[in-house]
Amino acid sequence: MTLIGDRVEVVIDTGTGSAQTFEIEATRAGRRVDVTQGRGVVEVAEVTRTGHQVRVGRFMASRVIAIVEHPAAEPPGADEAPRRRTRRAEQDEKLL
Repeated sequence: MTLIGDRVEVVIDTGTGSAQTFEIEATRAGRRVDVTQGRGVVEVAEVTRTGHQVRVGRFMASRVIAIVEHPAAEPPGADEAPRRRTRRAEQDEKLL
């Protein structure tokens, strides 16, 4: 399992009947947070563009309750297509 996002929260069972939340965030532009799982360990790492790990959190997979990925926010208006004016609106503007 590999997740890539801007911020990842990991909820861990502490064994005392409570849970603890750890948050790893991409702190600078161009960085990302990778989550990998293997051999009973979940690793959450902030990674640079070149692939170097800046900060790493390693957790026992048996203690992980949840992994919550918060993807990078899109700039406002990115999902809207540019509006095209109708021919009628263009003609009305010429009359003004």
